[in-house]
Amino acid sequence: MSNLDTFGNQIDPTVGYARGTLLSSSAAEVRRLRNAQRVAATFVDQHGPQSIGIFTGNSRDFPLSPEDLARCEEWVGPGLFADRLQEVAVEHLGGQPSDAVAVVNRTSGGIVAAMLALSVGMPVVSVVPAGDRSHASVIRGCRLAGVELVEVDEVNALQQALASAVPALVVVTTVTSTLARLDDSISRAAIAKAKQAGAVVFMDEAYGARIRPVLHNGAKSLALGADVAITNTDKAGLSGPRGGVLAGREDAVVAILAQASELGIEARAPIAMGALRSLESFDSEVLLQEVKDGSAVADSLERQLGPDVPVARTELGPSLSEDTVMQLAQARAGDDVLSLVPCEVTAAVGMLLLGEHGVLTVNTHGQPGGRVSIRLKPTAGAVGTVGGADALAAALDDAISAVATGGADLDWVASLLFGDGGS
Repeated sequence: MSNLDTFGNQIDPTVGYARGTLLSSSAAEVRRLRNAQRVAATFVDQHGPQSIGIFTGNSRDFPLSPEDLARCEEWVGPGLFADRLQEVAVEHLGGQPSDAVAVVNRTSGGIVAAMLALSVGMPVVSVVPAGDRSHASVIRGCRLAGVELVEVDEVNALQQALASAVPALVVVTTVTSTLARLDDSISRAAIAKAKQAGAVVFMDEAYGARIRPVLHNGAKSLALGADVAITNTDKAGLSGPRGGVLAGREDAVVAILAQASELGIEARAPIAMGALRSLESFDSEVLLQEVKDGSAVADSLERQLGPDVPVARTELGPSLSEDTVMQLAQARAGDDVLSLVPCEVTAAVGMLLLGEHGVLTVNTHGQPGGRVSIRLKPTAGAVGTVGGADALAAALDDAISAVATGGADLDWVASLLFGDGGS
């Protein structure tokens, strides 16, 4: 695979996209996030607390009642709801009554902890849908563990990798952040082969834990045969808060939790209590409505941009690749050369959508290393909040044009991304 992107920029292998003059590092992306939080706060001050539409696919509410706060006390509180959390999480992930459960403050953190705890100095094999890649946390976790990562996208390739790499850990991602999906039959076969080889199987089910069973009549995560599965508590129909729930074989879950605790990324009592309430309140109708809203946004975006622009349709909403957005902006810029890489263009577009329309995307609020395509995955009520699907599509089109107009001026882009003081 080429180490250059479509425009000749060097790709950072950890994140899978080119870094630029402005968004040159994870630290720069954190500075962009901090500015985006200020921009969102200003929009709320001007337009009211319900004026922001969340299009990241992550609700990130905190569904605790006043009565729950007593259980958020750190010493005794976790023990008061541990049995109920274990029951609900195991049911959600399709495990057995004897399975263990743990909560971490981020799914990404749980994945990193799993790589460190379970790889035991041996290569990690990661199974992903064809044409996609492992989450950045898998890549970073393997790097921190000092082990090789071998990515495969089908069962025969896995068999070859198992024969040559002899891994202690196999990661199976059934649904990626771009919503590419493995069929359950492929996941079952991959898990079976991995276990026959003596590997522990860890499932990244951030999306898959609900998308597969609800939208595709698939099996629940652990019913596919894996040892451990992890899912987000704030996406694909769950309300939040942000966190990750692990369930599965006790020795593996305890090892991951121990590693997470050493790193300080285990969930404290309030997050764990919120995770319980999030799982308890899951309603598949919420996910189905998100699918309908996402389809409406895709329809509007296709009409707005025309048939020549490749709008990718996923089950939760449309996306425009960073290359597509870069090409649109450069074409509209005419003779002006945009001294930007694609991730900077999509971040600038995202900042305009946020500051002018209250549209919050991963391009402003995503974590360092997250995907940089423009993905519009509406959470409940988001489409109505921003004036409807047609208004959203028009706002995105206008934002691309604005970046085309101003993108040759690095100071303007830096001010947009980082606020006063720019880069």
